[in-house]
Order: sequence, then C-alpha cells, then structure tokens
Amino acid sequence: MLIVSSTQGKKKGLTIRETALFAMLGTLMFCSKILMEFLPNIHLLGMFTMVYTLAFRKKALIPIYVSVLLTGLYFGFNMWWLPYIYIWTILWAVTMALPRNMSKKARYIVYPIVCCLHGLLYGTLYAPAQALMMGLGFKAMLAWIVSGLPWDLVHGAGNLVAGLLIVPLAELLGKLQKANISI
Repeated sequence: MLIVSSTQGKKKGLTIRETALFAMLGTLMFCSKILMEFLPNIHLLGMFTMVYTLAFRKKALIPIYVSVLLTGLYFGFNMWWLPYIYIWTILWAVTMALPRNMSKKARYIVYPIVCCLHGLLYGTLYAPAQALMMGLGFKAMLAWIVSGLPWDLVHGAGNLVAGLLIVPLAELLGKLQKANISI
C-alpha cells in the first residue's frame, strides 16, 4: 500500500510532491519514447533510468515503472512487454552499484559507457524471456541474439549519445531538490 505524507519529518512513504513528481517524470520518460519512435532502437529511456537513479536512488524505480506501465497501457500488455519488467531494473541496479564518489570527469565517461552497454546488451537481456515465451531452445535463442546485433549496435550508439546528458541532468535534479524548488 502506498502511503502519502506531506510532513517534513520522518517519512514512511512518498510525499504528495514526490508522488506528483514521479508521475510526471515517468510520463516524461514514456512520452520521450513515443516522440522518438521514428528512430529505430533510439530513445532516451536508458538515459532517464540512470538520471533518475542518480538523483532519487531507490525511489527511481517509481518513475521507471510508471513509464513501463504506461507503455503497456498504450501499446498493450502483450508478450513483448514482459521483459520491460526486468530490463530497466538491471540498468537501475548497475547504476546503483556504481561508486557515488567518482570524479566529475569519470562520471562523464562511465555513465555514457554504462548506458551504451545496456543498449548493446538489450537483445541479449531480452532473449531469455523471448526464448521462454516462444519455446525457443538455446541455439535458437543464440541465433535470435546474433540476428539482432545490428539493431543492438544502433541502440548502443543512441544510448552513448543520450548518455552524455546523464551528468548535467542528474546534477540539475540534485540542485533543484536541494533548493526545494518544485520541479
């Protein structure tokens, strides 16, 4: 059960501000995907996943899964949607595991590379669920991964470019939170 509190003391759940903010950020994430549909396998989802994770840590899962839910509602909850349940969690977990005390120069290198690697590995991460849902054997799953490699390269390149926005956007969200400015 979601507990919404507007007090500034010890919080057991989300504040009203956080609830509204996470709904908007999840919707922004979803809308960015829709707006970029004309570019195959290029989107801002990995970048937003990392930005939200850096800014909100565990709570970043809320806007991430608002976006996943909106994707299912908009496109339909079909078999292709099921891997979305775990694919973004993997990027969230990797981002959570990164050292928080990296230099700014290191962050400008590491974050885009991690985002890029997630795009490159997207087909491989998706493949086990695809294989289970389609009744594919291990060899067929590997063939499916190999056949998707050109698209994963495009995905990785797009994520690398989008990843260049991670540091400035995460810093902006951090500054707005510290200033307690409504974002």
